Amino acid sequence: MGNYLNPGNSGFAVIRNSTYVDKSGMIDLINRTIDTTEKLTCVSRPRRFGKSFAAKMLCAYYDRSCDSSALFKDLEIATDSGYTDSYHRHLNQYDVIYLDMTAVIGETSFGDLVPYIKRNVVRELTESYPEVKVAEGFAPTLANTVQSTGTKFIMIIDEWDAPIREGKDDPRIERAYLEFLRALFKNSGATDKIFAAVYITGILPMKKDGSQSAISDFHEYTIVNPRGFTEYVGFTEKEVKGLCADRKCDFSMMKQWYDGYTLGGISIYNPNSVMEALRSREFASYWTETSASKSLMEYISLDFDGMSKTIAQLLGGIEVPVDTDGFANDLVTFRDSNDVLTLLIHLGYLAYEKETKTARIPNEEIRLEFAKSVRKVKRDETIRRVRESDQLIVDTVQENAEAVAAQIEKIHAEETAPLFYNNEQALRSVIKLAYFSYKDYYLKFEELPSGDGYADIVYLPKKLSPMPALVVELKWNLSAQGAIAQIKDKRYPAALSGYGGGILLVGIVYDKGAKETKRKHTCVIEKI
Repeated sequence: MGNYLNPGNSGFAVIRNSTYVDKSGMIDLINRTIDTTEKLTCVSRPRRFGKSFAAKMLCAYYDRSCDSSALFKDLEIATDSGYTDSYHRHLNQYDVIYLDMTAVIGETSFGDLVPYIKRNVVRELTESYPEVKVAEGFAPTLANTVQSTGTKFIMIIDEWDAPIREGKDDPRIERAYLEFLRALFKNSGATDKIFAAVYITGILPMKKDGSQSAISDFHEYTIVNPRGFTEYVGFTEKEVKGLCADRKCDFSMMKQWYDGYTLGGISIYNPNSVMEALRSREFASYWTETSASKSLMEYISLDFDGMSKTIAQLLGGIEVPVDTDGFANDLVTFRDSNDVLTLLIHLGYLAYEKETKTARIPNEEIRLEFAKSVRKVKRDETIRRVRESDQLIVDTVQENAEAVAAQIEKIHAEETAPLFYNNEQALRSVIKLAYFSYKDYYLKFEELPSGDGYADIVYLPKKLSPMPALVVELKWNLSAQGAIAQIKDKRYPAALSGYGGGILLVGIVYDKGAKETKRKHTCVIEKI
């Protein structure tokens, strides 16, 4: 049992000793690829979404140096009759090469990265199999081992992209590392002789060289298109409901804070954040900084046209269009704001809707991270937007209806294309964009069921917030007083029956008047 060759099952044993959500069904997906043309699998997903857990599970399952049957006997892969034959056929039957690239980086210098891997894997190979002839190259030595033992390798690389992320300022590091991967996985003849299957995981998809992938034979399953791996990206809603029931935790709050990634029609939750909330009994942001994500402020500050507006839209809860094609799969190559947004999707800061090709901030946890970062951005346009939104909230709370109407009119004129100006949905987007800094004080709900209808937008104060609740009704070519009357008639404040603080009714109306050029916004604010 070694560090890189056949590391054993101790890593997965520690996981099983803790609260474990059964993701063992994923093993069957990898078993289906063994000794097929689909044997190369790359799964990319955001940090803290269980990548290392999955890698350690696969190590424990395939590693021939240990007996892992006790670790799997009560899990889906062993108990589901549909998996039985495959499960027993491959359990602990292979030599496993396991590389945790973040750990490898910590053991050596970037310049020695590839030689270090080759040196230590070959050393462990010769210790386990002294009869193996060490060849001049790394791949030939692996091939000699297979010929000698009669057993192919399963290779597992966790955080495959760590050298690219950590060494992004030195292209030589990336080049040497990608050449190492090419030598193993680009030569189909050698690859077929050496590997039964390969599983690599990281934050970024496979690195692209120009218009070509550096390692094109991998079948990729990304956060943009996870396909058959969707339910293994994070926790599903069913799994989170089960955890909340076991721990007597408020599921609705868990959903508000950590849901929001909808993949293939399935709601996916951040596993790390869910478990931290269960352990601490507190809903908060557990999105601590790492080398891959600490530069959120840097990314949203990039000087691309429309970036400030896009960030304001996202913070306001508006979905924004994004073209994910052409992203270079690194942290430095950005052509436009689409590339920045695509990176934020892969980092987990944005959720992607495949059907509409739009991105949005998924939940309260990530919204807090954006809110913290956007206030540190140095761009004048972003600073202006933050200040104006802050002032709008102050004017609303102080019942300065004229100032509120004037700011809404300003945002409407600046942000809405003439073709869509006279459109009620456009006005709703303008309201969300104008109040985008609400998350400092409020939680936002749209179309909230209440009384005899649905309140357009409700801003509910967070715990300990001194602000009153805001019930906002939007109207088109009517009076602001009419909007207030509708709030009362349909009893929209009933949705806040359990809330003990003050409530402001805010009616906002746009009346285009008799002529197209006459654009008039009015506002009435009433305290109840």
